[in-house]
Amino acid sequence: MGSIIWLASYLKSGNTWLRVFLANFQRPQDQPVNINQLGGLIASDRWLFDEETGVKSSDLTPEEIESWRPAVYEHLSQAITEPIFMKIHDAFTLNAQGVPVISKAATQGVIYLIRNPLDVALSYAHSDGSSVDRIISHMGDPAACILGHPKCLYTQLRQRLLTWSGHVRSWVDEPGLRVHVMRYEDMYGQPFETFQAAVRFARLDDDAARIERALEHSSFSTLQQQEREHGFREKMPRAPSFFRQGRVGAWRQGLSEAQVVRLVQDHGEVMRRFGYLDDTGDLVAGNLMEEAEA
Repeated sequence: MGSIIWLASYLKSGNTWLRVFLANFQRPQDQPVNINQLGGLIASDRWLFDEETGVKSSDLTPEEIESWRPAVYEHLSQAITEPIFMKIHDAFTLNAQGVPVISKAATQGVIYLIRNPLDVALSYAHSDGSSVDRIISHMGDPAACILGHPKCLYTQLRQRLLTWSGHVRSWVDEPGLRVHVMRYEDMYGQPFETFQAAVRFARLDDDAARIERALEHSSFSTLQQQEREHGFREKMPRAPSFFRQGRVGAWRQGLSEAQVVRLVQDHGEVMRRFGYLDDTGDLVAGNLMEEAEA
């Protein structure tokens, strides 16, 4: 068993929220942890790749980088004595050699965060500064990636996403992975039970008081206040803010009927599997909070 617990998700699905919670849980103190000092690692970090390999990723093609990435995570996993959390937006894919880009040998477990794709589309469009229609097309593109422009050198490596549905399946259906699924809607509507389950999965100290304090310090209002006062360096340049609303069910006011129909057509099977559609194909509320907002 490896040492890395992946915090895996499609974009805008609660990954940062979970990271903030974990930072506050692992560093219990009277004041919330600074959102710009969360610590932890990001799987696509270019600096991490360069440091672990001794090779400049800027001299390599994306395909060559992917051939090196499994060894990067294995070396990192072997070098540490305690489990670490690592954020990742990549889908679980194979490189050109047919080897998983994300090494199973380096993996202790996966916390996979999933959010209603109707809300993802709205939030992603806001974050990217793009139209909702463009994001919906992106979410349905099996060749979709981020930070992959051949003429740009980003601080992060190219990340292949697949479609939204393909991303979900790539992680939760991959044999040989120990996976715990967290729904954004449950993080919002049943925070203590949902975050406690993640703490237990990660084999952290199941301390109710620490969980409550970490939840308080990672509340959305706290995150928004920190961003207003100090900014957030992970915010995309074109986005007015990173922590915008965090609501469940915002799609009801923000998407047109045609946009909803297209998303359901593209992702209905996975939406049904995770409780966003009922057996008849009708949209359902993710939790009581969404029902109240609707």
